[in-house]
Amino acid sequence: MSFSSFINTNQKLNIKNEILAGLTVAMTMIPESLSFAILAGLSPLIGLYGAFIMGIVTAIFGGRPAMVSGGAGATVITLIALNATYGEQYIFAAVALAGVFQLIVGIFKLGRFVRLIPQPVMYGFLNGLAIVIFMSQIEQFKSTSAGISGWLTGSSLYTMLALTLITVLVVYFFPKITKVIPASLVAILVTFLLVIGFQIDTKTVGDIATIKGELPVFHIPSVPLTLETFKIILPYSIIMGSVGLIETLLTLTLVDEVTESKGNSNKECMAQGVANMTNGFFGGMGGCAMIAQTFVNLDAGSRSRLGPAIGAITILVIILVGAPIIEKIPMAALVGVMMMVAISTFKWGFFKLITKMPKSDIFVSVLVALITVVLHNLALAVFVGVIVSALVFAWDNAKRIRARKSIDDNGRKIYEIYGPLFFGSASNFLDKFDIINDPNEIVIDLKESRVVDMSAINALNTITFKYTQQNKKVILRHLSKDSILLLDQAKGVIEVNIEEDPTYKVMPK
Repeated sequence: MSFSSFINTNQKLNIKNEILAGLTVAMTMIPESLSFAILAGLSPLIGLYGAFIMGIVTAIFGGRPAMVSGGAGATVITLIALNATYGEQYIFAAVALAGVFQLIVGIFKLGRFVRLIPQPVMYGFLNGLAIVIFMSQIEQFKSTSAGISGWLTGSSLYTMLALTLITVLVVYFFPKITKVIPASLVAILVTFLLVIGFQIDTKTVGDIATIKGELPVFHIPSVPLTLETFKIILPYSIIMGSVGLIETLLTLTLVDEVTESKGNSNKECMAQGVANMTNGFFGGMGGCAMIAQTFVNLDAGSRSRLGPAIGAITILVIILVGAPIIEKIPMAALVGVMMMVAISTFKWGFFKLITKMPKSDIFVSVLVALITVVLHNLALAVFVGVIVSALVFAWDNAKRIRARKSIDDNGRKIYEIYGPLFFGSASNFLDKFDIINDPNEIVIDLKESRVVDMSAINALNTITFKYTQQNKKVILRHLSKDSILLLDQAKGVIEVNIEEDPTYKVMPK
C-alpha cells in the first residue's frame, strides 16, 4: 500500500495538523481506555492494547478517514458479566467472535442501513452522549487515594477545579489566537507544565493505573473449543458486535456531515471486524469508533487516516517507553478537554428547532437522549428511537388514506384511493366501501396509491371476497409497477381482476 493510497483524502494534507491531532487523541484516549478496562475487571494494559489495535487497524483499512476507534466503554460494558463469570480468556474469545460477526455484516453490505436512522434520533443520540461524556468527567473529581473513597474536598478539590478551568479557557480562547496548533494539545501541555513547574499536588494519569508494558503477543484464547463454549460467548459477541457497529456507523455519519464527504460504511464494518478479531488474538479488550476522540481529532485539523494512525502508534510508544512521563499528566487537563468536547458535541441548535419540529420528533429526540443518559446504552437508545419513529411514521400515513367516489358512464362505481395501502392503513381502507349498496361492478383506482405489503394484499383480497359474496365484481386500475410485481408474486393468495391500461401497461395477458 502506497503512502498516498493510505492517506486516501481529497483534501490538501497538512502533515503537521495530522501529527498534532494524533498526539492529542492519544492523550485523551489513554485515561478513558484505562478506566473502561478497570470497570470491566481487566488489566489496564488490556485496555491500552485494545485502543492501539483498534486504532491502527481501522486507520489503515477503515472506510472513514479521520475517524478514531479504540477501546470504547459502550462495547466493553457488554462483556462485564462474562468476565465476572468465566474470566478474561472468554472475553478475548467473545471479542474475536464479535469481530467475525462484524466482518460478515460488512461482507453482506448491511452497513448501509444506518442511513435510515432519522434525524431526531441523531439529535437525541448526540445530546445524550454529550451529557454522558460530561458527567463521566465529573467522576474524575473522586479521590483515588488508598483507603479513601468519595469526592475530593478542600485544597484537592479546589486545585482540580482550578486546573480544569485553566484547561477549558485555553481550549476556548487559543483558537482565537491561532489554529496552527490544536487547542486541546496546547491546553494539556499548559496544565502539565503548571503542575510540574509549581510542583502542584493533584490527581494524575498514574493515579488511575500504571501503563508501562510490552508489545502485545499473539495467543489463541485458552478456552475449551467446544459447542458449549460457543453457546456461552455467542450472545455476548452478538451484543458487543451490534453495539460496536451502531456506535461506529453513527460516528461515521457524523464525520460525513462535518467533513462534507462520504465514508464507506460496509468497508468500515469489515475493518471493525478485523480489528476486533485481532484484539481477541492479541489480548485487547476490543472496541469501536469513539465519538469524543473523533471530534477531538477533527477539531485538531485531521482529515485523513494519518491522524488516527499516529494516535494509535503513540499509545504503543507510551506503553513501551513513555509511561513515566504520561503518568504525570494531570487528570484535570484531560477532564477539561473532554468537557469541551462534550459541549461542542451537544446539538445546541436543537432548542431553536423545537418550535418548528413536529411534537413526535421532539418526543423521539428527548426519549433517545434520556435512554442514553440513564442507561448508558447507546445501541438501545438508537434502537428504541428508530422503532418509535417508524411507528409514528406508520400512524401518520395510516391516517392519510382517502377515497373519492364517483359513477362512470357504464354505471360502475369508482373508488379513487389516495395514500399508501399498507399494514397501518388497511383497516381504514376497508371502511371506505359500501358493499351492500354498491352496483354490481366497482373499480378501485390506485393511481394515487401504492400496494406496499402483505397486509395491503390481504385487504384487497378481503374486499374482493366480500363483493364476490354479494355477486359483485371488483376491478383494480392504475397499479404502479412495484404494486403489480407484489400482486403477481402473491398469485394463489389473492384473486383480483386487474384492468388493462395501455398507458400504464399494467399486466400483459
